[in-house]
Amino acid sequence: MSGHEAQNVIDGVWELLPVLRERAQEAEDAREVPAETVKSLAELGYFRMLQPARHGGAAASPLEFFRAARLIASACGSTGWVASVVGVHPWQLALFDARAQDEVWGPDPDTRISSSYAPMGRAEPVEGGFRFRGRWSFSSGCAHASWVFLGGLVVDEDGAPTDFRTFLLPAEDYAIVDVWDTVGLRGTGSNDVVVEDVFVPDHRTLSFTSTGKCRCPGHEVNPEPVYRIPFASVFSSSISVPIIGMATGAYDAFTEHTKERVRASSGEKAAEDTFGQVAIAEAARSIDTAWSRIQDCIGAELAHVTAGEKVPMPLRLRARRDQVSATGEALSAVDRLFSQAGGKALRSGTPLQRFWRDAHAGRAHAINDPDKVMALYGRSELGLRVADAWL
Repeated sequence: MSGHEAQNVIDGVWELLPVLRERAQEAEDAREVPAETVKSLAELGYFRMLQPARHGGAAASPLEFFRAARLIASACGSTGWVASVVGVHPWQLALFDARAQDEVWGPDPDTRISSSYAPMGRAEPVEGGFRFRGRWSFSSGCAHASWVFLGGLVVDEDGAPTDFRTFLLPAEDYAIVDVWDTVGLRGTGSNDVVVEDVFVPDHRTLSFTSTGKCRCPGHEVNPEPVYRIPFASVFSSSISVPIIGMATGAYDAFTEHTKERVRASSGEKAAEDTFGQVAIAEAARSIDTAWSRIQDCIGAELAHVTAGEKVPMPLRLRARRDQVSATGEALSAVDRLFSQAGGKALRSGTPLQRFWRDAHAGRAHAINDPDKVMALYGRSELGLRVADAWL
């Protein structure tokens, strides 16, 4: 995708923002993103931004994709979350064997995939593939997808794990169980996925060993540099970026709320309150810092792969360090604003409280666990061995 084409998608998202704001409560009440919203994003070409060119995609820079995802989340946190997670899956499918890509996109290049990567499945090797079963939680946007990525452990005859893989299954091989009822990200429809016992051919699986080494079967047919960026960097950023978008939406909601707010106790205009002004400045700084962290690291990795170089491990570690830090910065911005918003911001249906709940729910995602990631970075700096599937 040229810069002009990517900008066309981003411009289209800008135009869609008022509608997404209007539908935010609808998404929350329905506990999933409205089908009309998904259709609109698909028509803009949003879901094809990271799809390879050989299947009608744009193979765009992740930075362009993240700009669009952040915008969407600034209007509706749940919609931005689903758009970012589902929108990044074409990038991962591009790493799979060409046969898997052809099965998904051959009949329809607009086919969408949801996911749940936790290794809750068990796979037993058989001729040509695996027998696979399990139950997974938190498959965001699964109602709008007809395939799913599921994490699973390959086990030997004694039940001991020998590999950690992503398994790609069509809708007829799994069931969705409606269990999603939460205080935050209510509109993401992140329901459970159940697989009883199905056969998954080997070409529809991808080992985390391959993604960790950035040597995947899909590289043979998708030469674009974007697919050489480490999986952990791209996917983890797709979880942080919507939270930065939510912080941006909270910032916009707070400033508009403050312009009109009058303190009941004193009759003072809230806009004249120094503490509120400081909160705005601090929140803006945190949001800018969070966005810069994502841009700098992904941009540096993209520069390496564009030059035909492997991304060095110190940069991969820094990308994960700064990704979780970006989440923390965005969350601190939301909290700072919410603490100054007053009681009326607590009312159901107001955007600020929704962004506050959604951002905290997003922080709970395992990929945003700061302690684990910071420990990995610290181990590396001390010369100790570092090994993790999410690097």
